[in-house]
Amino acid sequence: MTGPDAVTVLWGPVASGERRAAHTTLLRAAAELTGSPLHRIGLAHEPGGRPRLTGAAARLHVSVSHSPGARAVALARNPVGVDIETVRPLPALAMARRWFAPADADWLGRLPAADRVPAFYWLWTQKEAVGKARGHGLAHGGLTQPLLHPPHWPPPSATGRTPALSALPGGTGAACTVLPTGTGPHGSHVLAVAGLGAPGAPVDLRHCDA
Repeated sequence: MTGPDAVTVLWGPVASGERRAAHTTLLRAAAELTGSPLHRIGLAHEPGGRPRLTGAAARLHVSVSHSPGARAVALARNPVGVDIETVRPLPALAMARRWFAPADADWLGRLPAADRVPAFYWLWTQKEAVGKARGHGLAHGGLTQPLLHPPHWPPPSATGRTPALSALPGGTGAACTVLPTGTGPHGSHVLAVAGLGAPGAPVDLRHCDA
């Protein structure tokens, strides 16, 4: 972390055991950020399944995500959510029309067919990340969360510059961004992180080995 509102995100490929790898990554990152020994930090879960740190890192807000071949974690002083998805074939437009707001489906439908699957994941990961930051996942209207659609696809990559959270429409205080990733043993990934009450917060993105 580089400031009071900064978000730290670690992600990387993993051959198997994604859930365990994500938890290990989270605990090690918390130890590094707090300067505390690893044995003084614990991991628990709230009744709804949301992870939380205990012990020396209890003041940090955290989020965990894993998908075939990859895991990601986020840590911040404000509520935070992270989602990583491995890009796989799916009926993107049909799913968007069924689950997303009409504006999302209309935007997706205007894209060339070859771009719709990665664009669907671009939408999905942000909605998931925002829902995690709010503590309810995709329930309570999470799938219809309004997003800012890029005027051109693919959107500009944050590679080479420090990414930051961008405020979402609606004045809810939520902010989000999609982060650059590479490919892993299971293909390409889409990674998004969201926070509450910290639009413009810088994101310290770190890649970790398998």
